[in-house]
Amino acid sequence: MENVLKWDNGLCLALGLYISVPFCRTKCSYCNFASDVFSRAVFERYVDRLCDDMASSRRMAEGVSGRFEPEVDSIYLGGGTPSVLEPRQLRRIFDAVRSHFSIRANAETTVECAPGTLSPELVSTLLACGVNRVSLGVQSFVDHEAAAVARLHKRDTVLEEIARLRSSGITNINVDLIAGLPHQTAESWQHSLAEAIATGVPHVSVYMLEVDDDSRLGRELIAGGTRYHAHFVPDDDAVSDFYSNACDALNASGVAQYEISNFARPGFESRHNLKYWTRLPYLGFGVDAHSLLTSTNPDFEAIRFSTADVLEQYVSSTPPQPTPVTRSAAFEETFFLGLRLNRGVDLRLVESQFGADAVQAVQPVIEESVIAGLIEKIERTIRLTPRGRLLSNEVFQRFLVPAVPSEA
Repeated sequence: MENVLKWDNGLCLALGLYISVPFCRTKCSYCNFASDVFSRAVFERYVDRLCDDMASSRRMAEGVSGRFEPEVDSIYLGGGTPSVLEPRQLRRIFDAVRSHFSIRANAETTVECAPGTLSPELVSTLLACGVNRVSLGVQSFVDHEAAAVARLHKRDTVLEEIARLRSSGITNINVDLIAGLPHQTAESWQHSLAEAIATGVPHVSVYMLEVDDDSRLGRELIAGGTRYHAHFVPDDDAVSDFYSNACDALNASGVAQYEISNFARPGFESRHNLKYWTRLPYLGFGVDAHSLLTSTNPDFEAIRFSTADVLEQYVSSTPPQPTPVTRSAAFEETFFLGLRLNRGVDLRLVESQFGADAVQAVQPVIEESVIAGLIEKIERTIRLTPRGRLLSNEVFQRFLVPAVPSEA
């Protein structure tokens, strides 16, 4: 049986490209990504390395036993803040993409931008590069909440730049919001939701504040300190309520939830991000960029690999770190990635790839999760309940199984 990760009825599925730009104007206190403030002198070296990597992408993929195909239907520049690059540097990146990959005519091309960076020159550059989708890191429409976590924009800036994008012809716009920022209240959260809905953007992403030691705010919260306004962070129950309220408000406004953190009007779901959750192939370039390709090694279902998460290591050509995806790992991924989607996991499709015995082995987990109110089962499809989305990591852990039966 052909691996469904990469093939469908014998036809090759197109790649997604992710390009990491780890540069920011300022480091937000909640940020746990591999991004930071760097001198502009570093930008050119970084773009050089990105272009070199794209030129050698086939060799890189084959070097880790990955199947390389040049056809691309989604491109995503994330970070960091790609919009801090100079227009000519952005053009260099997109020129390299076009030189080394075959871009489908209807490809979705997204660039993450920080409000306050979208100058008329930058918008013209995005259009010239074929960008048709912009993701704005708003986080909050309440100015003092944004300022508390080192965001540099104000509400009015966001509205002006949404209008500028629309007047240029870019109407596929996402707005990011974070539930759980310092000083956030039920009332201020409702205000941010109402503002996001009122803009009429077709896509909204809602993230709950992550508390871990990879961010300054997270470390301060864990330590019980007061720096970075940590003592004004809402408690867990409040953040859960904020998330539930967002689901209700956005769904009611026609921006329907399709993934744990993502909401869209019909036809505006993020094509690129859907690749991650449905295990379709993608190639990543830049600092801390991850990739998933079909493995040419018959002993594995796929190959994942990632680049260095430190800028100097990446620029100095540290090779990617491969992780073969075994049959058992692919089976687990099918559940804990697929269950992120509101449509859930079709057990019939799982059976067609992994066999009836594999699905039978997780039936007790499914039934226990149904009884616990974490999963609902409709015929042969399982999906998270609203409570299950709040406790999604707990649900995903239940599907970590020791082994998957081999194919006959």
